[in-house]
Formats: sequence, structure tokens, C-alpha cells
Amino acid sequence: MRISIVVITLLLSTLTFAQHTNFNTQRNWSLNKKELVFGFGATQFTGDLGGRDNIGKDFSLVDMDLPSTGFGGVIGYRYRFHPYWSTSTMLNISMVRGNDALTNELIRESRNLSFRSMVIELSQRIEFIVFANEKFGQRYSLPGHSGARNHNEQVYLFTGIGINYFNPKAQYQGSWVALDPLNTEGQGMAGGAKETLPISATIPMGIGFRFGVGRMWRFGIEATYVKTFTDYMDDVSTNYYDPSLLGSPAAQYLSNPAIDNTSWFAPGQQRGQAQKDAYYYLNIVVQKNITYKDYVQKRRSYHWGKNRYKF
Repeated sequence: MRISIVVITLLLSTLTFAQHTNFNTQRNWSLNKKELVFGFGATQFTGDLGGRDNIGKDFSLVDMDLPSTGFGGVIGYRYRFHPYWSTSTMLNISMVRGNDALTNELIRESRNLSFRSMVIELSQRIEFIVFANEKFGQRYSLPGHSGARNHNEQVYLFTGIGINYFNPKAQYQGSWVALDPLNTEGQGMAGGAKETLPISATIPMGIGFRFGVGRMWRFGIEATYVKTFTDYMDDVSTNYYDPSLLGSPAAQYLSNPAIDNTSWFAPGQQRGQAQKDAYYYLNIVVQKNITYKDYVQKRRSYHWGKNRYKF
């Protein structure tokens, strides 16, 4: 027990010393205050559709299926207001998918529901820098002396709040049809589900790593989990509705396209599970420092103005 306490104390003191040493002057972090962010990568969805070849597991990466991987991109603005803290405004545009036909789990495969949806998410994040190594090297190399290298690496955690818009679609007779207007679970109808809006509040959370290339650019990778407050990103949530009461052939088919074992999917039977949906991003991120450029321009303007009257 004593050894454990000593080891933990040494680790904490080492981390504290490392942070203090790496943020060795205000100049190192304050010249990275403002950055433009660009990124692209893969998305995954965990909801009612698709998943692993087994019974679904709520809110778990275990229930992902790689064939349903989508793609997306992000743009944003990051402002660093403290050596350890920054905030970012992010706009993510991505495609998420789910398809029962891609799983070998008998019930979901027989249910045969599927969807895809474009997701537009605007979020405001707060970031905590867990570790950073930020040092400016020498501006000029002197003969006989090796110049110090620039260092600009960070590991950070983040969370925040946001809002998203989604529009689930499924294929019907060779075309992608928007599902929300079809009321496939009898939304707003007698005995059906409640009406919903195609928007939701979100809570993004995740971890990232980035490293500098020169003083103007950083590259990195971010893994993000996004919790939503809706169960209709995939248009599946409650029970089957009587298809004869729905308004169109497309609605009747897409509400219940079951194959084999169709007696399992009769009106009133369970269609989905009342758990909120979630999705994930794994993005390659590029950041451009726009503070250092402003700093250099101001220094040039200052020196030019200071020396312009020396004739």
C-alpha cells in the first residue's frame, strides 16, 4: 500500500513538473491562441438497426458493424484562452448508416430495416490539455551550435453541447425516400407514436492528439462520441403500426419490410428499443495557426514604423 502511494505521488509530481516545464513561457501558448480547424474521417452509428452478429448492446462500440461506416468532414475555429484550456466552435457534416441485412443476428436480419442519414451538427466544445510539449526553437543557427527544434505536441480531452439535424432515408423501388414524412410508426395518429422533430441536442465528448509542423500548422487525430436525445435518427423506436392505416404504398412497405419469420413483426409488436441514439467520429484533423501570423505582421509593422524616420 505504501509503495502504491509513493508511486502515485511520484507520477503526479512528474506530470505537474512536466506541464510547468513545457509551458515554459506565456509566449509559447499565447502564439497559438487562434486556429482554423479542418478535418475528415469515418463515422459509425449505434441505434436500433444493424450491429454485430449477436444481440445488441446499448451504447457500446461492440455493437458497431464496419460495412455501415460512413464518412464526413468538419470545419471549426479554436480559441485558446489559457495554457490548459481552449474552446472550439465546430461544424460537422457526415453520413451515418444502419442496415439489418448486414448482420447475421436472426431477428434483426429478418426485420430487414435500413436507413442512411446526412447529419449536420453545430457544437461548442471546451477542451482540457492533459499533456503538452510546446517549445520554440532558436530563430537563427550559430556556427558550431545545433539549433533547438520546435516542439508543439498536445494530448487533450473535450466535451461540450450542440444541436444536430438529421433526415433518415430508406430505399423504395430504387429511390431513396425520406422516412420522417411517412410516419412509419404512426406518429401523430391514433395509437401511434408521438410526433418528433428531425433535430436533437447533442453532447460530444472525446480525446485528441495533435503535433506541430512548423509554427503555422498542426496535424492530429480525434475520436468523438456524440450522445443525442432522440431515438429517431434511424426512424425506429417503438412498435409496429398497422400498415393498412398508413397513407401510401411507400409508407406501408418501409414500415415493415420483414423477410422470413414475419409473424414476429405484426402490428403492436416491438419494432425498436426506446434507447437514445449515438454516433461516432474518427477524424484526421488539420489546424492552421492564425495568431502567429498576426504576431509576425505586427512585429514587422512595429519595426518599420520605428525606423521609418531614421534618415
